Amino acid sequence: MHLSAENLAARRGEDLIFTNVSFDLSDGDALILTGRNGSGKSTLLRVVAGLLKQEKGHVAFTDSKGESDRMPGEVSHYLGHRNAMKSELTVAENLLFWKEFFGDMIGGAGLAIEDAAEAVGLAGITHLPFGYLSAGQQRRFAFAKLLVAYRPVWVLDEPTAALDTAADRLFVELISSHQKAGGIVLAATHQPLGLTNTQEMRMTGFVGVSEGMWG
Repeated sequence: MHLSAENLAARRGEDLIFTNVSFDLSDGDALILTGRNGSGKSTLLRVVAGLLKQEKGHVAFTDSKGESDRMPGEVSHYLGHRNAMKSELTVAENLLFWKEFFGDMIGGAGLAIEDAAEAVGLAGITHLPFGYLSAGQQRRFAFAKLLVAYRPVWVLDEPTAALDTAADRLFVELISSHQKAGGIVLAATHQPLGLTNTQEMRMTGFVGVSEGMWG
């Protein structure tokens, strides 16, 4: 399994956010993006996840059979700053939606809803409305979305932000388990995650509109 990017460039409005970004990841690898707020970390993650079109360059995914006909966004779970869960639905209803919406890709199987809840340390409360939960509990269940349907690539934007120490450790353990199973991780973070097999890329921010890449 292989995920690579070559000479990526992206912009917000008329401003170039980054240019000439490349990386190369294989089974069990992680790429950690660092840098100040506004430096392009989230933009790069959204490009990889297929949520934002790049200006130049390309991202490619090759599966374990050597096939490369699927877009990286199709094989990725994306966890952004928002939880992407409906407040009025129960936790179980939310997770069931995502489980059925994504389904499992060949190569792995998602957890049952209650098993995913137990994995994030919140077994027994999936009958509650999502909006009833604390911010920390909501974030844990947002992470459980990654567990109910199998995707080989996890794209994580500040996954441990605003979490207590116990939840922070739990998330790192789940991410590490995904790596050990051969999964690939891209994560933006302001704090060390303590993962193995990692590369680090420091994003430096706006490169301006006169970079000469538009010709």
